[in-house]
Amino acid sequence: MAGELAQFGPVRGRARIDAIDVLRGIAILGILFMNIPFMGSNVSSWMHDFRRLSWSAADQTTWATIQIFWDGTQRGLFELLFGAGVMVFTAKAMKPDDPVQVADLYYRRNLLLILFGLIDIFVIGWVGDILLAYGLAALLLFPFRKASPKVLLAMGMAFAAFVAVSGVFAWQERVERIHKVEVLQKKQAAGAKMSAEDKKTLETWQEKVDQHDLSKPASKKDQIAIDAERKAREGWPHQYVMFAWFIWNKVFGDGNGLFFTVLEAAPAMCLGMALFKWGVIQGDRSGGFYAGLALAGYAIGCGLRAWDVVEIFKFTPWPTPGLISAEFARLSVTLGHVGLFNLLMKTAAGRTVLSPFKAAGRMAFSIYILTSIAAMWFVFAPWGLALWDKLGWAQLMVAATVIDLAMLVLANLWLRFFLSGPLEWSWRSLTYWKRQPFRRRDSMARGAEESGAGLVAPMGPLPA
Repeated sequence: MAGELAQFGPVRGRARIDAIDVLRGIAILGILFMNIPFMGSNVSSWMHDFRRLSWSAADQTTWATIQIFWDGTQRGLFELLFGAGVMVFTAKAMKPDDPVQVADLYYRRNLLLILFGLIDIFVIGWVGDILLAYGLAALLLFPFRKASPKVLLAMGMAFAAFVAVSGVFAWQERVERIHKVEVLQKKQAAGAKMSAEDKKTLETWQEKVDQHDLSKPASKKDQIAIDAERKAREGWPHQYVMFAWFIWNKVFGDGNGLFFTVLEAAPAMCLGMALFKWGVIQGDRSGGFYAGLALAGYAIGCGLRAWDVVEIFKFTPWPTPGLISAEFARLSVTLGHVGLFNLLMKTAAGRTVLSPFKAAGRMAFSIYILTSIAAMWFVFAPWGLALWDKLGWAQLMVAATVIDLAMLVLANLWLRFFLSGPLEWSWRSLTYWKRQPFRRRDSMARGAEESGAGLVAPMGPLPA
């Protein structure tokens, strides 16, 4: 097998695509802003109303800004980049007589990604892992590598359409329930006889209303969850790991959570494949094109999200527009990011500013795992800085910024001496079943880097 695969290898040096590395670097660092509230606070205490974590003026501005401009879009960037990576990886398998070994590499690579995801969940204890879901989604994509961009675009928008249609039905159901409650409340006020079902409906509704009343303590059920999470996070390491297993199994273990995560990722990856075929994601289009993409993406996506935030800030059980528009808005803002950062890469000043992110993008896998370990097992651990459940929304974002800066510096220093991150090296070596070059001072590694010959451009956008 090693001999058959000798013609293939990861692309390095000048053969890499800088725009893709930069996008991946921004996404891998930016995802910490999404993950850190779940790493550094008692999620059970604010799950039903995020104001219960903290709600100063700075918190409100921070939460709204993240929600409108960034939430879910780093995941969106990874999904688009993963799709682009599929096209790069399978470049030598686009014709009927091209080598079948590409498929062997492709499936082995993504089966390994699934394995790394399981390690992240059940050893490191990060319940927010999406390596597993990305690996599963990627297994579905290989047969579509030859599909036309228009077909891939249609596939890419399928989940957004599904969310919108199901959101319409969910909206109608909630509105009808609210109207039913209003009728029952009038009936109760008039002293009419209430059935057991009617009483249960009103009790359930009152519980939802009370969740948004900050003057009232958490319900008994919520308090049990709050206490259990606190005990796990402030106890011994094995207690947290076992709690993480419990939470992951509760959210994803029944298959529904994992299924919908894959259902979201696979279509967005198809969209990334289409964008690569059109030369969009890798920076091949004009500056005017990217300016238009950024303006359109932000106008539509941020506009929809801002409307949703306004409605959310009313803090009532009424449905908000995001129930219908969430996925369209997420993809739209993500495309805005693709336009903005590629536009900046067209300018000398932009390339200078964004250049450090290339290193982060080239060792995204290592940064992802290291960030999870640093945050959960040092910054917020009782044996580390013990900051768990001590920071509000704005403070958590400051902490994420500090951690990200440290990771950015580390990545740039590391790649001065090594060709890739340690986990990237392990993944590549296992994928090709051959030890890959690692140290820059190795003369053979230098030669391989300068030649740029091989199959895979970026290591593929790794999820965070």
